[in-house]
Amino acid sequence: MIMKNEYLECGRVCGAHGVRGVLRIEPWCDSPKVLAAAKRVFTALKEGGYRERKVLTASVSGASVLLSIEGCPDRDTAIAMRDTVLYMHRDDIPLKKGQMFLADMIGLPVVDADSGRVYGSITKVEDAARGYLYTVKTETGDVLYPSLPEFCKEIDPERGLLITPIAGFFD
Repeated sequence: MIMKNEYLECGRVCGAHGVRGVLRIEPWCDSPKVLAAAKRVFTALKEGGYRERKVLTASVSGASVLLSIEGCPDRDTAIAMRDTVLYMHRDDIPLKKGQMFLADMIGLPVVDADSGRVYGSITKVEDAARGYLYTVKTETGDVLYPSLPEFCKEIDPERGLLITPIAGFFD
């Protein structure tokens, strides 16, 4: 059983907005609305663990999210938080039935849907033009595999990524 991260990256502080400590956030969620709906976010602590910060106000502004959070009272504090990664607790992020977090795909086996052969495991998921690009660690090195429906048949949290292999990718 793969251990799931309790806290998931949801965005990065890009800078300050105004003078009252509002943070301008680059959201890393499926939609900026997910982050803007958060009641709390977390920041990583240097000594390990996470610090909860209550969201005081939130709104979507173009592709950014403007957040006012507990512990950030002024522009200087907001500027000092630039490049800080924000996290959300996995229980605070809504998922539709059949969906899973990209972070939960890390470590999943990549399996031939017909033969059951295991080619390797997913080590990275990147957003690409027509879907996702999976980095698959195999015995002979890394393989980049596209998430196109003709090659990826099913993603199952228990069985892994079931694929129809592309000729030459895993030879």
